[in-house]
Amino acid sequence: MNAPETLLVACSRAWPPPVVEHLGDWRLRWADGFTGRANSALAVGDAGRPVPEALETVCDFAHDRGITPMVQVVRDSPAERAIAAEGWVEAKGHRRGHEVVVLTKRRFHVKATPPGGRFHVKATPPGGRFHVKVADEPAPEWWALTLGSAEDSAAARSVLTGGKVGYGVATVDGVTAGAVRGAVVDGWLHVGRLEVAPAFRRQGLASALMAAVHTWGAEHGADRAVLEVAEGNSGALALYAGLGYAPHHRYRYWVPAPGSCEDSTS
Repeated sequence: MNAPETLLVACSRAWPPPVVEHLGDWRLRWADGFTGRANSALAVGDAGRPVPEALETVCDFAHDRGITPMVQVVRDSPAERAIAAEGWVEAKGHRRGHEVVVLTKRRFHVKATPPGGRFHVKATPPGGRFHVKVADEPAPEWWALTLGSAEDSAAARSVLTGGKVGYGVATVDGVTAGAVRGAVVDGWLHVGRLEVAPAFRRQGLASALMAAVHTWGAEHGADRAVLEVAEGNSGALALYAGLGYAPHHRYRYWVPAPGSCEDSTS
């Protein structure tokens, strides 16, 4: 596999769905509808069979589990062209955006942490003092801010707790104001679920959370970081560019054209 595909596999392992089935190098994934990454086929490498047959298997896997058939594939790759040639179309209705930029930060440097190994910072933004720390287990407040009742499910919690994970929380005067998730895979720190409550934005919490999770990642063997941002999320792209992240590649989600992906097992 090439570099973008290899990195997507690492990102997939940092975001592990409850069900994964292999189709050659492809990965068929299910997480009860929680995020496109965990409910699509990761179409990288060799599927071990012709693409038309592989896409039929993707359809059957999705139909058996009650999710929409969908593939995640590197933009402008041979695999994407082969999928498009079979009549699949870009998933432009995908809620969080069907085209995603993968950003990387190489060889990041962090400050040493105090004895005890946990990153902890204090600062005073407009509105009050805030504290940031990264823990090995998610607190109830972390779940409330990053997941919320609309997405909460056993499958979602399985995705977010799989692997070696750190859970960053920022508090302002004792109130949970921000959160982030970091997962370490193959020397990469995968950053996700960065959230700052509306009342606490533009106070430096996002940058502080990122610094904290970078330090946690370095403590657990990572020396480079990766994250995924929807192409249309200009605010997030600007934030991460300011923190030294640069585009590595893009991927897109594709779905069957209407009526082209019938359930062959029914």
